[in-house]
Amino acid sequence: MRYILSRFGFYLIALWGSLTINFLLPRLAPGDPASTMMERMGGQMTPAQLNELRVLYGVSTHTSLLHQYGAYLAGLAHGNLGISTSYFPTPVSTVIASAIWWTLLLGSIALILGFTIGVSLGVLVAWRRATPVDSIVTPSSVFLASVPYFWLATAAVFLFGIKLGWFPVSHSYNIEQVPSFSWSFISDAAYHAILPAATIIAVSIGNWLIVMRSTMISVLSEDYITMATAKGLSPLRIALSYGARNALLPVVTSGGIAVGFIVSGALLTEIVFSYSGVGYLLYTAVESLDYPLIQGLLVIITIGVLAANLLVDLVYVLLDPRVRRP
Repeated sequence: MRYILSRFGFYLIALWGSLTINFLLPRLAPGDPASTMMERMGGQMTPAQLNELRVLYGVSTHTSLLHQYGAYLAGLAHGNLGISTSYFPTPVSTVIASAIWWTLLLGSIALILGFTIGVSLGVLVAWRRATPVDSIVTPSSVFLASVPYFWLATAAVFLFGIKLGWFPVSHSYNIEQVPSFSWSFISDAAYHAILPAATIIAVSIGNWLIVMRSTMISVLSEDYITMATAKGLSPLRIALSYGARNALLPVVTSGGIAVGFIVSGALLTEIVFSYSGVGYLLYTAVESLDYPLIQGLLVIITIGVLAANLLVDLVYVLLDPRVRRP
């Protein structure tokens, strides 16, 4: 219990630090959301209207930075992320809510399939190391793991989207369709997700395989594996119950990072495919200098990454009793 409370306190401090940096960065940058709005309106705004906008966005020159910081934290505590400038007057929370489900869908599919295939192949090549299977699969996985997401995504768009025309190369669904739970819309959304998900899975498989293979080989050299072999247990039982189970701890750490990656979104992949997720939304927000939306997205990403790492620490307590010792 002491370990869990200490980790929880650590992540609360990390969250506070991240939120503070998130508050300061837009205020250190030139300009402010109200000035951005005035530029979009061609300067057709009175000084009184400009001041009202600055008050609305919490950057009024008549209030101190400390007062703005307190209002910022109070707004976050009530779930108020501000109002977007590029989608004015839509609240930031509404804009993010419309995009985050696409990122969760794409990231979850990629994580589940990438983890399952990568870990399974890692167990296989570790059990059959120094065989043709290991000689072919491992170098191929290392190559895929070293390929940048955006390069593979760009190549996939060019080959399978433009040249062959097998898959769409932009958006998360056909813009002529109205989002609904109908089979037509669901199948169309799945069709649009195939290519971006496949590029993420292809790269992530290599990462999962490399981590699982190295830890599995280390575990297979332990004395209890030799004892299990001497007892005449089946190779499948030794590989899964004795080897893979004890090799999962380092993989759990990678899993926490990957879960956080779901929330943050495969930024470059979403940009390449113009996929309507959090990553692409962050790109458009930066491009349009939408400071409230940038801040809101960074808050969501920060909370997602920290929550994923906290979850990993809790799973560690269950998998490894040694962690519970003071």
